[in-house]
Amino acid sequence: MDQPTSFDIRKILELLPHRYPFLLVDRVNEIVDGEHIKAHKCVSFNEPFFQGHFPGVPVMPGVLIIEALAQAGGLLVLHGFDPSETVGKLFLFSGLEKVRFRRPVFPGDRLDLECRLIRHKLKLWKMEGRAYVDGVLAAEAELTAAVTDRGDV
Repeated sequence: MDQPTSFDIRKILELLPHRYPFLLVDRVNEIVDGEHIKAHKCVSFNEPFFQGHFPGVPVMPGVLIIEALAQAGGLLVLHGFDPSETVGKLFLFSGLEKVRFRRPVFPGDRLDLECRLIRHKLKLWKMEGRAYVDGVLAAEAELTAAVTDRGDV
């Protein structure tokens, strides 16, 4: 088994194509290639989506919580590749199952993201993702993603 490792935003920016305001992972706390990842997103009141969701009662949109999980899952998969293998590639959602939202996420919360690889076959990866705030489950889902050539999109 590989030793767990961690990394900051610089490595995240190397691996993911996402940029502000759509980059939703701030730090990787633990990653074991081919197994699991633990990361987090610090949710700030300055996030642009809070202007309209919802005025007076700022709540992080559930779809963005799932996107944060997907980005963490993407980091899990992409971290295991040799960098030369990912040139010209995109890691895209191909399915969501068993999505449940358990508690709202508010400004000031730290969204802890955990993904565990369920299986990998050819160019498809299936992961179990969970998002927590203060140890309380906020959302969960099974995510399926595929690596594809940028030119095919």
